[in-house]
Amino acid sequence: MDLKAGLWQQQTLKLAMTQELTQAIALLQYTAQELSSFLENKALENPLLQVENQNIQPINPLIDRNRRKHTNHTEKEWIEQIAAKSFSVEEQLINQLTLHKYSSIQLKVIKHLIEHLDVNGYLTSEPKEISEQLSVPLELVEESIIVIQTLEPAGIGARNLQECLLIQVERENLEDDLVITILTSYFIPFAEKKWKQIAKELQIPIQKIQEVFDTIQKLNPRPGALLGQENASYVIPDAIVERFGDGFSVRLCDDIIPKISFNNQYYQKLTASQDHQVGRFLQEKVQDYQWIMRSIEQRKETLIRVVRMIVEKQSQFFEKGPEHLVPMTMKEVASELEIHESTVSRAVKEKYVQTPIGTFALKSFFTSTIQTVSNENTSSSQVKNAIASLIDTEDKQRPLSDQEIVEILKRNQGIVVSRRTVAKYRDQLGIPSSSKRKRFD
Repeated sequence: MDLKAGLWQQQTLKLAMTQELTQAIALLQYTAQELSSFLENKALENPLLQVENQNIQPINPLIDRNRRKHTNHTEKEWIEQIAAKSFSVEEQLINQLTLHKYSSIQLKVIKHLIEHLDVNGYLTSEPKEISEQLSVPLELVEESIIVIQTLEPAGIGARNLQECLLIQVERENLEDDLVITILTSYFIPFAEKKWKQIAKELQIPIQKIQEVFDTIQKLNPRPGALLGQENASYVIPDAIVERFGDGFSVRLCDDIIPKISFNNQYYQKLTASQDHQVGRFLQEKVQDYQWIMRSIEQRKETLIRVVRMIVEKQSQFFEKGPEHLVPMTMKEVASELEIHESTVSRAVKEKYVQTPIGTFALKSFFTSTIQTVSNENTSSSQVKNAIASLIDTEDKQRPLSDQEIVEILKRNQGIVVSRRTVAKYRDQLGIPSSSKRKRFD
């Protein structure tokens, strides 16, 4: 082993992560909305970068006045819809109260309790804690809880699921002693579907407990969600796939991206200056402008190439629907396009495509491969659809176990999966186990 000191020359290749390269990578990840915001911020930093929003039109008073004659009714409805959704959860509940009926101290307790409801509408603090925290009698806190529990939606202000369901049963005037008995005295075994044990103790047919279950299924375990509904969020697609003859065409949806131009007038004005610092400033801003233009073009090219490859590989999806999604990985697409896998990942991140059958996240087209008994493979999405279909058509009195689903998939569709995979996909679909799906009609 030679450990002598000396000097050697060695050539190595290294990728230097310059600021421009870092920003170019970030630019590729931006959605159309994020890119628009980025360019507007850049225009504030760079006077040579002129941004013009294509979707902002100048106002013509005459045209606008005529248009308003026909749209006043529509605008009124639009404004009312915005106003209707502007109330917070606290305001929606407080507005149901007849405020003069309560003392200022009790209103303070009620507001405090409402502020401490969780997303499901349940109380998160113990009455004793609130009593000590606000320095009020425990009885006043308990009374205030009852006041909240009289509000809509039924079940709001409950301390747990059991109380929430009981409040709704009482509010609905079901007058079913068996429902109340089971919720009060057998709640845990009932939830765990130990129905035979309950039927034996109550000396009733198990079909009666099935009827109770069906009744309770109509109740809302999360009443707070009705108050906490957020305004609908609208997705702006980054690409549009349209049917063209026997195939499909792809175009980018860049209407919301501002139009960029070079402010030549400002540049010429400052170029006349003999100041060295001004010249250096201009040089930096010109380079910044050129880099942004190149990066935007590169982003467009990469994104449209990736979407076109997705359309090519997933042609059956666009022709026949989501159930025909075939296995496809980012590595395969990157290999076809001769780019790095991370580039594909960044290109599809948080971006959506509008298609003739709906709008989908670009990431949803990438699915893992599932083995079949033939030479062909299937996707995880197709397997999930097959599992859901089997469970939808099963005998509910003898629901299929995960192992039975494994055997049916292999025998009827040639899909080879493990019992653990079936259980995982079933959980992802929100489908309970066979014991929880069993009915006793």
